[in-house]
Amino acid sequence: MPEGIIQWLLIGLVAGALGKLIMPGKDPGGIIVTILIGIVGALAAFYLTPMLGIVVTDASWKAYAAATVGSVVLLALYRLVMAKRV
Repeated sequence: MPEGIIQWLLIGLVAGALGKLIMPGKDPGGIIVTILIGIVGALAAFYLTPMLGIVVTDASWKAYAAATVGSVVLLALYRLVMAKRV
């Protein structure tokens, strides 16, 4: 597991940017909201990876992959919710 919450927040910044690259398009909140969604996705990965039996020992590719997957999932959910509101 990376050192702590601060490291996961930094990984989340990268994951948010990667999430935007993976899922391009016009988002209701823009790049800032996408990066914040990446941070939330990284924090979700921080708590969910041990429950799924995935061992993340440092800021390796596994941490970035988990955070990016969390970011993409949350971004897709965000788009669904915001599309229904408009």
